[in-house]
This record gives sequence, C-alpha cells and structure tokens, in this order.
Amino acid sequence: MPITKQFLKSKPECKVTFTVLDTDASSVAVAGDFNKWEKVELKKLKNGSFKGALNIPVDASYEFKYAVDGQWMNDPEADSYQWNDFAGADNSVLSV
Repeated sequence: MPITKQFLKSKPECKVTFTVLDTDASSVAVAGDFNKWEKVELKKLKNGSFKGALNIPVDASYEFKYAVDGQWMNDPEADSYQWNDFAGADNSVLSV
C-alpha cells in the first residue's frame, strides 16, 4: 500500500496519494486526523488497485487507517504506528 508525497511550493500542503493494492476488495476508503475521520472513497482502477489523493497541511503527523470493505486496516508502509485508546489498536501514522 504505497503512499507518495508531493510537497506543494504554492501552499503549506502536501499532496498525498494513497494506493491500496487489494484487488479482491470492492471498496476502499481512507480516514484520519487530517479529515476528522470522515471516510474518503478511493477510486478503483482497471488493475484492481484503489487510488486517491488529498492535500494535507504540512509540519504535522496524522493518524489514519483504510476501510477495506468496511474493515479497518493499517498501511504496512506507514511512516510509523501509534496506539489509539479509542480504537484499542495501533493506527498508521503519516508524517508530512
């Protein structure tokens, strides 16, 4: 599940592209601190992967997870992981 970061010169934001390579899934969304945990659906591509981009404010770290067919999952390539008492589990961390 690669994440790519493109820092914008015109604003203090980073264009973060989330890619999930789960070809068996029918839907994938991403949610985290950066969007008040509102799920944003990723687009399914012809190769079966899912992809979407968000502009996220820089100089911070954000907890996030994917919702794959309704099941919360971490990104194995996240920058780090953080225990979350509310979830009772680790969350992926994105640092920009």
